[in-house]
Amino acid sequence: MARRIDVTGAGGVRLAAWEFGDPPKSSRTHETTPDATAPGDTAADGTGPGGAAPSYGAGGLPGVLLLHGLMGRASHWAPTARWLSARHRAVALDQRGHGRSDKPPRAAYTREAYVEDVESALEQLGLGPAVLIGHAMGALTAWQLAAKRPDLVRGLIICDMRASALGGASQHTWTEWFRAWPVPFATLADVRKWFGEDDPWVERPNPARGEFYAEVMAESPDGWRPVFEPAQMLRSRETWVHDAHWEELAQVRCPTLVVRGLDGELGRAEAQEMVRVLPRGQYAEVADAGHLVHYDQPEAWRAAIEPFLDSLREGP
Repeated sequence: MARRIDVTGAGGVRLAAWEFGDPPKSSRTHETTPDATAPGDTAADGTGPGGAAPSYGAGGLPGVLLLHGLMGRASHWAPTARWLSARHRAVALDQRGHGRSDKPPRAAYTREAYVEDVESALEQLGLGPAVLIGHAMGALTAWQLAAKRPDLVRGLIICDMRASALGGASQHTWTEWFRAWPVPFATLADVRKWFGEDDPWVERPNPARGEFYAEVMAESPDGWRPVFEPAQMLRSRETWVHDAHWEELAQVRCPTLVVRGLDGELGRAEAQEMVRVLPRGQYAEVADAGHLVHYDQPEAWRAAIEPFLDSLREGP
């Protein structure tokens, strides 16, 4: 069962946060009520009894906030969140424009807005100082927040996100890639096949990639379409691809683990340079994994991050 908690982000945008496992017994302070729009899920606001937000990260085991990448959704973190929930309060956030969070057409899809959303979520959930685990765009958001609000972040895990500028050409490539999607898809099987086998970006069959994209599709009258607006995804991406982010990385003072898949988008040399730039950086890599490290090799992913999480048990 997934439990939904509504929080309010920058500009009043409603964000859906999710718990996919039972929190540790000492942390169960929220009451839940059924969510009529999502059978099998439960929903709650972001406060504890009496309206006060409980604190999970002030001592002992830190709370964890998981941030998906561009086009992702909180449920992509469900296996990791369930594993974490044995010892942490682990919450995954649908970021603005994604999953079941609001997708207002005129909302800001800027770096500042994404960072402020996470800042607000941590405060409303009472998780800070927390461990932030981010994949791709979510990792960038995480380290930008860690630089801005070190009081809210006890530790950071960066999963396959580059600090260097990607350039305008990559934005054009993404625009053309979205245009190539054969939407609507007739079935979810067609989604899995196209993204796992037929997509020109796929070098060899990748069932995990097909499953990843199947999870961000919703059925419509004419077939299956993404739950996000591609134009909003491009607007979100536009705000980071032209700039390098080394300066913000150097401002992250908490322990930070940089994780890459051997076949991912973050090369080994850049990952090791990121570790060097980080004041308290560490490095890990996952074999036989691409960009979707936690999806490609979930057991190896957990093994890579567990020692780092254990090292945070005694506090910052």
